[in-house]
Amino acid sequence: MEMLTQNRWKKQVSAGLLENCTGCVLCSEDNGCITCHHRLFLLIWRDGIRQYGMCVHTCPPGYFGVRGLEVNRCTKCRSPSCESCFSRDFCMKCKDKFYLHKGQCFRQCPPSTAAQPGTRECQETCEPGPWSEWSACTHESRTCGCKWGVETRVREVPAAAREEGAACPALSETRKCRMRKHCPGEKTEPKNKGKKRQKKPKTEAHAGT
Repeated sequence: MEMLTQNRWKKQVSAGLLENCTGCVLCSEDNGCITCHHRLFLLIWRDGIRQYGMCVHTCPPGYFGVRGLEVNRCTKCRSPSCESCFSRDFCMKCKDKFYLHKGQCFRQCPPSTAAQPGTRECQETCEPGPWSEWSACTHESRTCGCKWGVETRVREVPAAAREEGAACPALSETRKCRMRKHCPGEKTEPKNKGKKRQKKPKTEAHAGT
């Protein structure tokens, strides 16, 4: 892609762009623009031993713009796998088949990182600590007086993962648990309370039996 872009610039130059030196303050017939108007960037590339210059509004892929007191320049990204950069050593977007992580381009995401869905950027993965013990079994903040409740356990996230904004797996779990149906000290009514005992009818022995 970078070579195609440069070839396109060269074709524009050979087609006669240098005849009027568009945007140039100083221009050479052999090497093109030497200095540009203050709003433009000077893009320079080499073809063998020959150097070409052109004044552009935005720098092409693989370059970033640097504004100076005398001339604004398009400076090439240091990494050949970088498509656009913020500075020579800090990449903002990588070329195809490369992954971006902390301003650098990699063939594969570094350890403890993973490619974000739909992008070619590596994000820190989250590895939480161990699970805590299960909490007391409760129902509506009560630990007794009901047949079923829930108990919970949690796990912590390392500070580094929180700072990186890493996507973490579940950090808490709940499960159903059996509670004590009666609370300590609670009086329970006997099952037969309120029911009158029914007397069994007496059977009289018949004479002659």
